[in-house]
Amino acid sequence: MSDERRPTTTTDSGIPAPSDEFSLTVGPQGPTVLHDHYTVQKIQHFNRERVPERVVHAKGSGAHGFFEVTNDVSQFTKADLFQPGKRTPMFARFSTVAGEQGFADTVRDPRGFALKFYTEQGNYDLVGNNTPVFFVRDASKFQDFIHSQKRLPDTGMRSNDMQWDFWTLSPESAHQVLILMSDRGIPRTYRHMHGFGSHTFSWMNAGGEKFFIKYHFKTAQGIENFTQAEGDAMSAEDPDFHRRDLRTAIDSGNAPEWRLEVQVMPFEEAENYRFNPFDLTKVWPHGDYPAIEVGRMVLDRNPANFFAEVEQAGFSPANLVPGIGLSPDKMLMGRIFSYHDTHLHRIGANHEQLPINAPKVPVHSYNKDGQMTYRHAGDQPVYAPNSHGGPAADPAGAADITWSVAGDEIGRYANAKHAEDDDFGQAGTLYREVMSDADRDHLVENVVGHASDEVATSTQERVVAYWSAVDPGLGTRIASGLGINQREGRFARSSQTVAEHANRA
Repeated sequence: MSDERRPTTTTDSGIPAPSDEFSLTVGPQGPTVLHDHYTVQKIQHFNRERVPERVVHAKGSGAHGFFEVTNDVSQFTKADLFQPGKRTPMFARFSTVAGEQGFADTVRDPRGFALKFYTEQGNYDLVGNNTPVFFVRDASKFQDFIHSQKRLPDTGMRSNDMQWDFWTLSPESAHQVLILMSDRGIPRTYRHMHGFGSHTFSWMNAGGEKFFIKYHFKTAQGIENFTQAEGDAMSAEDPDFHRRDLRTAIDSGNAPEWRLEVQVMPFEEAENYRFNPFDLTKVWPHGDYPAIEVGRMVLDRNPANFFAEVEQAGFSPANLVPGIGLSPDKMLMGRIFSYHDTHLHRIGANHEQLPINAPKVPVHSYNKDGQMTYRHAGDQPVYAPNSHGGPAADPAGAADITWSVAGDEIGRYANAKHAEDDDFGQAGTLYREVMSDADRDHLVENVVGHASDEVATSTQERVVAYWSAVDPGLGTRIASGLGINQREGRFARSSQTVAEHANRA
């Protein structure tokens, strides 16, 4: 990195930006405030970068099906779709993240796992990935992360150096990058991967008791992955392999199935848990919060029109039904705004009137008009409050699930207050205690291969420092593969750079 003075980041109006990495929150774990204009501006501009393709998750596949409750979890939530024996129609969309529409399905990339449940209380959207964690924990950095995975502005080419530059300067990414560079970075099919809500959400039961929860969708088909060589070969043989496989399986009567499990944390345990339970880069150990079975998801019907049902599908984590709420997860706070906003740009102000997005229950809204409006209120009042019989909110039935943030000052917080909040610990545990010898060998091969492809030596040195922080032995193996001498002064400076960013983040 250059020692020359770098220019100050500004807003698009030329005003100095307050932070490149941290959004404005109420205390270290409090919600992001709407008046954080710079983070909001970054999100809004990012959402409008591509027309009309999705800026992320551009290439995807989808299918219809149902969710059926197989266990009684009513003690944790009053949400209608999770009541005993309930069966709810739904739609699922799977996707790659960074690639465009024409990208091959079997590239190394996380996979989107977006679900829309057409419940009797309105639509509930769960927008997750095939990994339980993510690369960053603050919505202010999401746009920068995606930019680093896309294309260079001058050449229009993707750059491994750009990816490793961002990752090694963002130590919180280590857990997710380790998963990405493992064999799970290339699922064999969409049917053979798990899905996760990833974020921490909240549930509330009929008595008003509140819980924090995490969603885990476990594939009934079993986990299967491609090696790098197998994925590369399939990319050349059939770039649409995942799309074709899902459709063929359903057409042949081989409906894929996932089992939903949740981890449940009582509200009062979150504050003093040993690490920040709302940090998207971390998992909750199952030893602390065992998985509880909820039900099964089955996909048994293919779309009749791909564009109308897959491309025009819009998902938003802001679509919450009574009994389900949010948490102080900073990334989730940003996504609540971002997803709906990007759909307003991509598919229009009235995208929720499209058949694939329309709820199966009556809609009574004061939102009106706009491009492509299909549903009209007629002679009904268009404002609230009113004395002419217009709809009225139900504060009790649709109560927000809230949490306390008393005593915290609004600021941009880099560090949480929990004892075990570090960026490399869980990644190291995954490497040492969960992966097999073959998994570890493949991880090293994948990292070395990826970081050898037009990646600057200075960046490679940070790559070694990054993985050494995860596990010293892993760092040594990667250094050997890249031909990096760990005793050189430049490597020591790279290690210090990674450590400084870890301390700051």
